[in-house]
Amino acid sequence: MRIDILTLFPEMFEGVFNSSILRKAQELEAFDYNYVNFREYTVNKHNKVDDYPYGGGAGMVLTPQPIFDAVKDVTKQSSKKPRVVLMCPQGQPHSQQKAVELSKEDHLVFICGHYEGYDERIREHLVTDEISIGDYVLTGGELGAMVVIDSVVRLLPGVLGNEASAPEDSFSNGLLEHPHYTRPADFRGMKVPEVLTSGNHAKIEEWRRQQSLKRTYERRKDLLENYSISEQEEKWLQKLKDQ
Repeated sequence: MRIDILTLFPEMFEGVFNSSILRKAQELEAFDYNYVNFREYTVNKHNKVDDYPYGGGAGMVLTPQPIFDAVKDVTKQSSKKPRVVLMCPQGQPHSQQKAVELSKEDHLVFICGHYEGYDERIREHLVTDEISIGDYVLTGGELGAMVVIDSVVRLLPGVLGNEASAPEDSFSNGLLEHPHYTRPADFRGMKVPEVLTSGNHAKIEEWRRQQSLKRTYERRKDLLENYSISEQEEKWLQKLKDQ
């Protein structure tokens, strides 16, 4: 996978991209990335990338020319049109399903804005996806892009090492993930559930499914609205509701 990041502050990405899983993914050649400071594409003599909004109002708006030209440049060698992602608080809330979808692409382009917003023509004629990481406003799109890129790259083949890890993540199957425990079995009187040390794999799997359903019901009931629940899970859920 190739990832191009259009940003006025490329230095913000260095620590994130050269640490942990993202660094491992680069070493495995699962993806490569390129920072594009779109200020370098501006054609005005002052190298400005923003201007006052028509109609008045507070703040400055990113102008279309540098961003259009930067995207054209980074995509000119692409065999097919890449996904161009606009990081924006008005965008679609990011999800595990969206990460899976994007992980199947060969080329992603992220546009990270600053100031008051984008000229609407960028949104209407250039991007394929608008993504938000939450109902709040950041000073720029860089932090959001880091979140989305991390969620995508970890899904690329071989990156996590254990191929079973990603499918068991929270949200991957529609529910929150079950609790985890490790050694010691008894820590200051706080004990690991006996079923996990029983060696009975069928019982362990059943316990995990129950706990996943329980945790989702207690913390994120909204996820159950779109979850295809089995007959057995329906019985477990009813017991939870009766308690």
